[in-house]
Amino acid sequence: MKTFLDEWLWQQEYWLPPGISWQDMEMMEDEGRYPLPKDLIYTFPLAIGFIAFRYVFERLIAVPLSKRLGVKDQIRIRAAPVPKLEAFYRHSNRQPSQSEVVSLVKQCGLPQKKIQTWFRHRRNQDRPSNTKKFCEASWRFVFYLIAFTAGLCSLINTAWFWDHRECWRGYPKQPMSETHYWYYILELSFYLSLLLCVSVDVKRKSAKMFHYAGWTRTCDSLFVVFALVFLVTRLVVYPCRVVHTTLVVSREFFQPFFGYYFFNILLLILQALHIFWAYLILRMVCKFVFLGKVEKDERSDEESEVDDNDEEEEDPEEVGDECSWNHRNGSVNSKLPSLANNCVLNNLTTQRNMNSRLPKAR
Repeated sequence: MKTFLDEWLWQQEYWLPPGISWQDMEMMEDEGRYPLPKDLIYTFPLAIGFIAFRYVFERLIAVPLSKRLGVKDQIRIRAAPVPKLEAFYRHSNRQPSQSEVVSLVKQCGLPQKKIQTWFRHRRNQDRPSNTKKFCEASWRFVFYLIAFTAGLCSLINTAWFWDHRECWRGYPKQPMSETHYWYYILELSFYLSLLLCVSVDVKRKSAKMFHYAGWTRTCDSLFVVFALVFLVTRLVVYPCRVVHTTLVVSREFFQPFFGYYFFNILLLILQALHIFWAYLILRMVCKFVFLGKVEKDERSDEESEVDDNDEEEEDPEEVGDECSWNHRNGSVNSKLPSLANNCVLNNLTTQRNMNSRLPKAR
């Protein structure tokens, strides 16, 4: 594996400026730490450690905090156990088409409306609760807050934080401090842990925490702050400082090579995403200005938003036979007094008409 990486992935022509080899990058112990590809091995056990720590954090801190802030889970109707529908739901499609519903009607002998209701209840049953969403959002919020604070404290006294030309002085033979080394290792381990949990995560923003708690005004205030910070940092600071430094200033210290083009292409793709996200945020700002509130996060997945409204769109007659009967029974009972009164009036009117006709009959 090491030979394969050295011959194909870690070729010095790819990642080092012309005239520089990996042998030139070797440092003495007193000169500082030099990062090597083998250091990536540390990220795997650390990622497992992050997952374990997250599990403890959510149970001991996030769940009690959600209850304290008033996060409530919706009461959802569980789908009745129907083996054929359950098999189709798990192995074929969670949202069957009209033709598939007709086929299921023939297989199960249930009305079409009952089958559609069953699938809606089954999808809602698999949706994560507000508490689960809150726990994931709080975990990411805590890590990002700590990472931002630690990164700022470790960089505030460095020369290249204020003068970006210092980033490239002596490149690529630059010693790395222990603080910066472990900062990168822990960051990479955290994102690796998210990658390992991507199939079970809810993938919600940290600002959603107050949304789940019902703090509407706080959400709106945080949205305004977020919009201002995002537009300034992603559309002004990032292209004018970061991209300009890597794309223009770096060429004062070395000639462009493969790593230069590869790295800057990734940064420009990220800038294109920033512009697209800024457009969506500005649309939300317009809604906030004219409507007075943020109705929907334009960056959210539309399918998820639709699923969130499934419970609210249910017809009371589709909840169950018992609820439907109670609904009809209540409506009939409410009409009984008026029906009785009408019957009495009709009898009196009929009796009166009969009495008025008796003299003529005689």
